[in-house]
Amino acid sequence: MAEVDDAPAIVCSAPGSFARSVLAERHPALIEQVRDAFPWSPERHRALDALLRSSTEGVIEPLGPLAHDRERWDAWGAEYFGRSWFDVPFLWSESYFYRLLLEAVGYFGPGPWQGIDPFAPFKRAELRGSLVDDELAALDVLARRPVAERAAAYLQGSLWGNRADLSFTVGSQTADGGTDAGSDGSTEARSGEAPPPLVADDSEVLWSLLPTGGSPGAARTVHVIADNSGRELIPDLVLIEHLLESGRADDVVLHVKPYPYYVSDATMADVVDCARRIAQASGEAGEAGEAGKRLWAAMGDGRLAVRAHGFFCAPFPYAEMPDELRRQFDGAALTIVKGDLNYRRLVGDRLWSPTASFSGRTAHFPGPVAALRTLKSDVIVGLEPRTVARLEDAAGDGKGRAWRTSGTHGLVQVRT
Repeated sequence: MAEVDDAPAIVCSAPGSFARSVLAERHPALIEQVRDAFPWSPERHRALDALLRSSTEGVIEPLGPLAHDRERWDAWGAEYFGRSWFDVPFLWSESYFYRLLLEAVGYFGPGPWQGIDPFAPFKRAELRGSLVDDELAALDVLARRPVAERAAAYLQGSLWGNRADLSFTVGSQTADGGTDAGSDGSTEARSGEAPPPLVADDSEVLWSLLPTGGSPGAARTVHVIADNSGRELIPDLVLIEHLLESGRADDVVLHVKPYPYYVSDATMADVVDCARRIAQASGEAGEAGEAGKRLWAAMGDGRLAVRAHGFFCAPFPYAEMPDELRRQFDGAALTIVKGDLNYRRLVGDRLWSPTASFSGRTAHFPGPVAALRTLKSDVIVGLEPRTVARLEDAAGDGKGRAWRTSGTHGLVQVRT
């Protein structure tokens, strides 16, 4: 039975909190980065200025009368309009900020900026980076390893790829143009050292749900709810290709966002760009390129399907997903939920005790579910008391909470 939602919802009003830093620091920095990324018209600059003032000093206001989804957001935000951005649930205020950012740049049109992804320059720059070349070249080395070892590496790559989240690096630029440790590939990733132990690791349970060969006569479908594009989506696609090639899954459904969201969240266009990047990779053994070609073929013959339901851009936890989306997950061998935002939506964006039951918090989700996540926000459940004590003692911030948001810890949690 699911636990009662008795933990307080996370809001942004607490001084020094992670949630407050997102609204007060990260969002203004993002507005300026988006402003500089395109030659916006004066009208678009005025709209960005208005969003900056509203989100930092003003109150939440409804969408304009011509917005195509005005009625939907009016219903979703009826109790929040007229209130400070800092006094409403963090999940809702973040989602609405990104909806207003798209409105400010004219994404939904009509007009010349309709359909232009304001985050595309950041995504493309990451895909062109040398780190992607290095990571794809590593597949040549992995190809010579035993199958079980490769599977573990692909799973770890998908998990730690979440550390490359572009939104996590906004506002964390260092003086030399790099990023602080724990953002787009922390000190461990850049130096080649092994990442720290996972705070929870149900990897063996995950693989037990997806044995090679499977059950005769029973088609096994795996769903993957994607998080970020670029250097996270690439290892996600590599993991998906392994599931198909190894026979752990007969088909995979990849769920992405229907429109740009949270800076780097993956859309269909990003899936195509990343699949093409893998297929065009060069390497001594050409393993990445071949994997990319198999992915491309799997999309063409239907073994890899991509879907984009509107609920993935809604400001609600997955416990409130509509029935037609819930039915998509019924009967799945496993649903893999990627990343920090999806984790917040999976267990509820509340200040749970870190030892609260992961199974209890995910009992609402249809079928077996696995979370692969790099920790970058306050929400966490399913930890052993001794693990929490160790992490809080080692935090060194006087509060014992830095490990929750630094991006230096990860987890694999499974509810069967």
